[in-house]
Amino acid sequence: MDQKRMSPMYANYEDLRASELPSGSSNTTTITIMPDQQQQQQQQQQQRQHNHNYQEQEEIEPKLYQPEARTAGPQYSTFKTSENEPLGCMEWLVTALSVLVFIITCPISIFICFKVVAEYERAIIFRLGRLSGGARGPGMFFILPCIDQYRKVDLRTVTFNVPQQEMLTKDSVTVTVDAVVYYRISDPLYAIVRVEDYSNSTRLLAATTLRNIVGTRNLTEILTERETLAHNMQFTLDEATEPWGVMVERVEIKDVSLPISMQRAMAAEAEATRDARAKVIAAEGEKKSASALKEASDVISSSPSALQLRYLQTLSSISAEKNSTIVFPLPMELLTPYLAKYMPMMQLPPKPDLPRDQPAPYSQSSVL
Repeated sequence: MDQKRMSPMYANYEDLRASELPSGSSNTTTITIMPDQQQQQQQQQQQRQHNHNYQEQEEIEPKLYQPEARTAGPQYSTFKTSENEPLGCMEWLVTALSVLVFIITCPISIFICFKVVAEYERAIIFRLGRLSGGARGPGMFFILPCIDQYRKVDLRTVTFNVPQQEMLTKDSVTVTVDAVVYYRISDPLYAIVRVEDYSNSTRLLAATTLRNIVGTRNLTEILTERETLAHNMQFTLDEATEPWGVMVERVEIKDVSLPISMQRAMAAEAEATRDARAKVIAAEGEKKSASALKEASDVISSSPSALQLRYLQTLSSISAEKNSTIVFPLPMELLTPYLAKYMPMMQLPPKPDLPRDQPAPYSQSSVL
């Protein structure tokens, strides 16, 4: 047990206590087991733990795209710190002097050593450069003068604009894309200890991820599948920033700008497509109207009175518009006797037949 306590795997006190307690029990018990039995029991425990982890993985995999999958709480099983390492003589001496200074200047040091963080903030304390516990807050906490330093972390959602990125798409079209990213701190300890500047790192990673995702898509996909691109970018950013304690909540593609020449070409293509569609629709309408007129003519030809009724309906529609000129159609049957009478008079007389040996009245030379 002493060797286990000195092992570097158990850097935190919580990990040490969890390793000493048997699974499924909250009380410490001492059990004497033979080496063979102990090895067999460890194998069974490892098998049960493996099955349990596999079941948890199957439950978590469908929630990869959901940011709430990482809100269960921080896991520090692989996070190694030096907060539980023994202090040296000089460190004990400096700590004692700091406590002594606090006691001597007690009325004044109270206003210096007691700090307050808001509901949306957390404080990370470093004592002599070492991490002192986890995140503190909200509320009041105490620091020792001269040896304690603390850093505040804001847990509210932060929004920033990704600068416009000009890049080539998969089909070699130059586009300019900009986006908006919403993120927040899910683990203040990781955000302070594991990365120097989590805000700047997230901004640079967002710009790089946007270029990588847009460069693998065609122009049509970028213009029509913005939501899919935003989800892919969010998942990539959230997976990359998880070790920093940053959770990307939402990503939105703001605008996709095209060159002027490309805009004109796309506008001409769309106009030509609309014109072709309009001509097809007009042709279909003419076809349907011709079929309807043919059916109407068949109906009118089967009944002589139908034409007269149609004529009266047309006159009523013309007179409703207050026109001064009315055109009366004249049936051709009324003109048939007159045409038969005057038809011979309208015919031209036949040309006389000339003999073949008779010369023409005009010579060919006189004809120009």
